[in-house]
Amino acid sequence: MRFRHPDGTTVHLAYCTNVHPAETLDGVLAQLRDHCEPVRRRLGRDRLGIGLWLAKDAAHALDTDPAALRGLRAALDRRGLEVVTLNGFPYEGFGAEQVKYRVYRPDWADPERLEHTTALARVLTGLLPDDLTEGSVSTLPLGWRTTWTDARADAAHAALLTLAERLDALADLTGRSVRVGLEPEPGCVVETTGDALAPLTAVGHPRIGVCVDTCHLATSFEDPHTALDALAAARVPVVKSQLSAALHAEHPRLPAVREALAAFDEPRFLHQTRTVGDTGRLHGTDDLGQALTGDALPDTAPWRAHFHVPLHAAPAAPLTSTLPVLKDALTRLVGGPHPLTRHLEVETYTWQALPPALRPRGRVQLADGIAAELALARDLLTDLGLKELP
Repeated sequence: MRFRHPDGTTVHLAYCTNVHPAETLDGVLAQLRDHCEPVRRRLGRDRLGIGLWLAKDAAHALDTDPAALRGLRAALDRRGLEVVTLNGFPYEGFGAEQVKYRVYRPDWADPERLEHTTALARVLTGLLPDDLTEGSVSTLPLGWRTTWTDARADAAHAALLTLAERLDALADLTGRSVRVGLEPEPGCVVETTGDALAPLTAVGHPRIGVCVDTCHLATSFEDPHTALDALAAARVPVVKSQLSAALHAEHPRLPAVREALAAFDEPRFLHQTRTVGDTGRLHGTDDLGQALTGDALPDTAPWRAHFHVPLHAAPAAPLTSTLPVLKDALTRLVGGPHPLTRHLEVETYTWQALPPALRPRGRVQLADGIAAELALARDLLTDLGLKELP
């Protein structure tokens, strides 16, 4: 979906396909048929943006076989779909029964992460619509904090510098610019937008920036305006933004709230949980179950958990979502005189991880839910003065 900003800029809205498990190119093509095109039809659009997640094997197949890349591009065109952004955070196995900490491997100290991201950038230049020359890729925020060392930090810095050189060369070769954004996430080396400033200013390259995920932003209790102002002051580009909402519990001390939260403690994904203490210090656990056990987390102030809840359907009381944080961030991102980013992506990959009573019972309900999320995001954009384009 495309929107015209009042300054004339085109802003793109997509939804991320990591909600649909697929490790191979055949799986990606099936996604387009079984999920993405039905969502487009529900929205009554001739064209729908999708943020493709390409696992290692699918990305390698597309990068090494020009015919396969042309075939995917033709399938996108045939189904009324377009791609301007890729989700390069998960490397493989995102549809596995248990993902948890595995999603953070390989990290940016591992050569495989650089090679995979380079392949994604090359593939994206072949998928961009004919009338566009700019694409984006979101990626791991360096690595998980507990395995990080000075030596790994040095290796990651060198890898990002190499990536910047490769992106420059790719732009010279193809005439298409791809930017890569580190996506701050709780528990990682780069947990907040503030944590991103030092490594990204050290790299100092306009093609390497930040992907602002509004669920992660909210989980870490970051103020969107403060965070985005700091990025702007440091001249760190917002490459893309993932529009998402976290789980919010206003009174975690109450038994009814604990019981409601426990329904979201599931075995597949990691649900980092955070609260702000009396001194303003952020406290956290790596997973929701840990927070609910004993006194691992102070419970005198609200808790937020890294659980991407559907944008249009906040959890039932006594829980809610951080949709207000998303709205504040979006106002700052695209509501000003000029947009801070041109690529927006709804990323609710946890539809099948919701409590059983809330999960879609099949493809039809899932498509309905994704379409409803995109419709909400569309309305937020038009309320900010953007005009939906055909």
